Amino acid sequence: MFFLYNTHMKILVIEDEHRIANYIKKGLEIKSYVVDVAYDGEEGFALAAHEKYDLLILDRMLPSMDGLEVCRKLRKEGNHIAILMLTAKTQIDEKVEGLDAGADDYLTKPFAFTELLARIRALSRR
Repeated sequence: MFFLYNTHMKILVIEDEHRIANYIKKGLEIKSYVVDVAYDGEEGFALAAHEKYDLLILDRMLPSMDGLEVCRKLRKEGNHIAILMLTAKTQIDEKVEGLDAGADDYLTKPFAFTELLARIRALSRR
């Protein structure tokens, strides 16, 4: 029996670089994910706090509220959404800071889309 675990999975992408955000959105929609995009931290936080999402793909460096603050605020409010931090911040201490802020996984840019998909599948199994 074949099981499509991404059917109806709803993902929020918070990414200020429109080209990257749209690339991720288009690629995920081709794979049958439902995707919303926010281009700054405040808008993304508001969506994540008030809508039901299965996964949040979160850039770390965002205007209005950075990704670490978005992550911390969601966790402080008891929001248990799976969070994949996707960022150009590649140093070990930066990765640790992201995970300690509440992210479930951390992927650095540039990234392979196939790896992003694999990490989404892994997070969806939790």
